[in-house]
Amino acid sequence: MARVASHCQCGIAPSMTIKPWKKIASKPVGDFRIFQMRSDTCVNPRTGQTHDFYVFDTVHWVNVIAVTPNDELVMVEQYRHGSNTVELEIPGGMMDPHETDPLESGVRELQEETGYAGGPPRHLGRVWSNPAIMNNATYTILVENCRLQHNLNFDSGEDLITRLVPVAEVNRLVAEGKIAHSLVVAALFHYDLWRRGLKKIG
Repeated sequence: MARVASHCQCGIAPSMTIKPWKKIASKPVGDFRIFQMRSDTCVNPRTGQTHDFYVFDTVHWVNVIAVTPNDELVMVEQYRHGSNTVELEIPGGMMDPHETDPLESGVRELQEETGYAGGPPRHLGRVWSNPAIMNNATYTILVENCRLQHNLNFDSGEDLITRLVPVAEVNRLVAEGKIAHSLVVAALFHYDLWRRGLKKIG
C-alpha cells in the first residue's frame, strides 16, 4: 500500500490536499433515543471506489469550566457505563432539542448537576466530539465567580458528587490520568490556553 507523507507548517500551503468524499446514498439504521445511526455510501476521491460508513447523528454537547472566587474548578464525579469507571469531570451534557445556544445549555447543566451559578457565560472553545463516526460538536463555556446557589436537580439517570478542585492541581490530575475523559481534557486544554494568553474568548 502506497503511503504519502505530507508535512504542513503554519503559513505554508501543503503540496497535496485531501478532498471530501462524495456521498451517493444514505439510509437510517436505527434510533437509539440519544442518537440515530445511519449508513452512508461514499466515493473515495483517490480511487473512485465506494465504501459504506456508519455515522451517529446526535445533538451537540456542552462542557462547562466553572471557576469559584477561590480559583477552584467545580467538578463532578460520576459512573460511566462505557468505560465501567468512576470519572472526575467538569459539568456538562447534551443540549436540549429546543436549545440553540451552548451558553444557555451550559448554564442549565451547571445548575442542574452542581447547584452552582456564576457570572455571564462565555464561549471558550469547540471540538468535534468524534469526527470519525459522529456528526456533533462539543462546546466548552467558561463561567467565573461561581457559587452554590441552587438545589440539585438530577434527572432520573444521574448520580453525581460535586468536587471543588484547585485550578493549580488540574494539570497534575490530567498528567496522572485521574482526569481521563477525552472531551474534558480538551476543554481543560482550551482553558489552559486562555489562562496563558494564547487564546481569546467571546
